[in-house]
Parts: sequence; C-alpha cells; structure tokens
Amino acid sequence: MKNQRGTSLIETLVALALLGIIGVAFLGALATSSSARALSDEHVSARILAEYQMEQVKKLDYSSSYNATIPDEYPGYTAAIDVENLRNGCIQKITVTVSHQNKDLYSLESYKVQR
Repeated sequence: MKNQRGTSLIETLVALALLGIIGVAFLGALATSSSARALSDEHVSARILAEYQMEQVKKLDYSSSYNATIPDEYPGYTAAIDVENLRNGCIQKITVTVSHQNKDLYSLESYKVQR
C-alpha cells in the first residue's frame, strides 16, 4: 500500500476515453429521439387536420368541389380536397390530402351521398 501514490496516466486516459464514448452515444440517442418526436408530432397534426377537413366537407351541402381551410394553429400545412363523382353524380368519393413543407403526410378517403 505504501508504493501506491495514485492513478497512472494510462488509467486516466482510459477513463476519459470511456466517458467520451458514453457521452457521444448519449448525445446521439438524444438527437434521434428528438427528431423522432418532431416527425411524430408532424404526422399527428396532419391526421388531425385531415379529419377536421373531412368533417367540414360532410357538414356542407352537396357540391362539385370543396375548399380547404387550415386553422391558424397549423402554419405551413396545406390541404387538398379531391372530389370524384360516382353513380351518376349521386355519390362522391372525397379524398383529403394534408401536406407540410411540400411533403404529403396523410391522406383520408370517405364518401358523401346526395340525398
């Protein structure tokens, strides 16, 4: 015990290298989880907007086209509503596609019947 005076330079360097490797792995995992969360939020917002647009279309009177309105809480999102007439114009296939930063994120289809 009298011959031991402390840690050697090699032991210190190994400990610092291990801490560095652990730190880099932790920061990489943090960055990955952050980008995954942002992507998930983007897709959830697109789904909410598509469902909102579809409900708005279903409330409106039967028409050959419908306009999409995006609430102010969703900047950068756009919605397109496509209408395909079926069965002599009595049934419509409505497709709502929501995009963010020119990338289609979510598409929702439903039918509307003229009564």
